[in-house]
Amino acid sequence: MRKIHQKTMWMPTTQQARSKVGVPDKVWDDTVAAYDQNYVNQRKIDCQLVHSGGNYDENLAWRSGYMSRGNAVRLWVDEKTNYDYNSNSCFGVCLHYTQVVLGVLE
Repeated sequence: MRKIHQKTMWMPTTQQARSKVGVPDKVWDDTVAAYDQNYVNQRKIDCQLVHSGGNYDENLAWRSGYMSRGNAVRLWVDEKTNYDYNSNSCFGVCLHYTQVVLGVLE
């Protein structure tokens, strides 16, 4: 399993989604990246989609076959149609989307 954190792969798609709704760019954090990589190393044995239960919010994605990092982010961003900005609420699944555009990595 590849290392999950190569910021040149993850950040552009995330930043594009955030700029479309006028929120600041996320800031890369090496501590969070190391935490995430450690958790991925634990999960690669069974490939279970289980949240870490740690101090950081996280989005998980799975599909059979190859999925690029950008495609994973796009899956989450596509949930935008289920989010209502006026009421700050979801109509269906949208919490992955809110993590991309509203979550802060600082």
